[in-house]
Amino acid sequence: MNAVVGSHDLLLVTLDTLRFDVAEELAAAGRIPHLAAHLPGGRWERRHSPGSFTYASHQAILAGFLPTPASPTGPHPRLFAARFAGSETTAPRTWVFDTADLPRALAGAGYRTVCIGGVGFFNRQGPLGSVLPGLFQESHWAPEMGVPSPVSFEAQVARAEQVAAEQPAGQPLFLFVNVSALHQPNWFHLPGATREHGDSRESHAAALEYVDAHIGRLFAAMSSRRPCFAIVCSDHGTAYGEDGYTGHRIGHEVVWTVPYAHFTLPAAAAPSSAAADAPSSAAAGADAGRPEGTDPTTATATATATATAEETA
Repeated sequence: MNAVVGSHDLLLVTLDTLRFDVAEELAAAGRIPHLAAHLPGGRWERRHSPGSFTYASHQAILAGFLPTPASPTGPHPRLFAARFAGSETTAPRTWVFDTADLPRALAGAGYRTVCIGGVGFFNRQGPLGSVLPGLFQESHWAPEMGVPSPVSFEAQVARAEQVAAEQPAGQPLFLFVNVSALHQPNWFHLPGATREHGDSRESHAAALEYVDAHIGRLFAAMSSRRPCFAIVCSDHGTAYGEDGYTGHRIGHEVVWTVPYAHFTLPAAAAPSSAAADAPSSAAAGADAGRPEGTDPTTATATATATATAEETA
């Protein structure tokens, strides 16, 4: 990572609540082609989460403790690590920093650090919802990005495209996106489902297919200027009745076991100056008068699940 930090843009995507077994099945069945195209060998890596719910897990992830390989052979070297005497997972290739968290460390290294929130721990609607986004220089959240929104990821990707388009040419970007679409409630992503059907493993899978349909735009935006080192993982899984359990913040296999991948997105070929100028002007015109935080294709869409159904974990 010492050769990556400074030369690459960085993208960290947490697919909040995504179960490993569902992610693995969909990749094997060809149901998430845009994600699978970037997974090493077309497969997710099986890892263990550092926490059983969003807040705990992200406190660890954003301090450099990414999900740990689910293998007893270790220690497992980390990509990023705060300087800590006696650490057994800090290796020569680990990027070591002297702050308590990764976003502030990258800001100190010259990065613009941006958070695009999803679940309630990133909504800045109270002290608790301000802790994690407060680690970044900039944070963005709007109701259409939240858990009850059927168009949450589209809204998040639209904001990411705006962030990338505004990025100064000479400054690297660290973008963090907490994807809320898989978190309960997710029944509305399954065709034919109703509120009465509730959430299920099948609607969880349908939500991942929804994310896959739009994630190519995020990857394209983040590789439009320079190579981008991307990390895509879950922060924890969730139970749908296994052994009588529902939800997360519990010590169950389906909660602790998560999918993980990291890979490099090559820089896109630079367009000619004439071609580059025209879409830029058109985009500026399209953005005129648009309310902050909205996607022009989805701004009028509203959630079919009530906001009170949102669980921040």
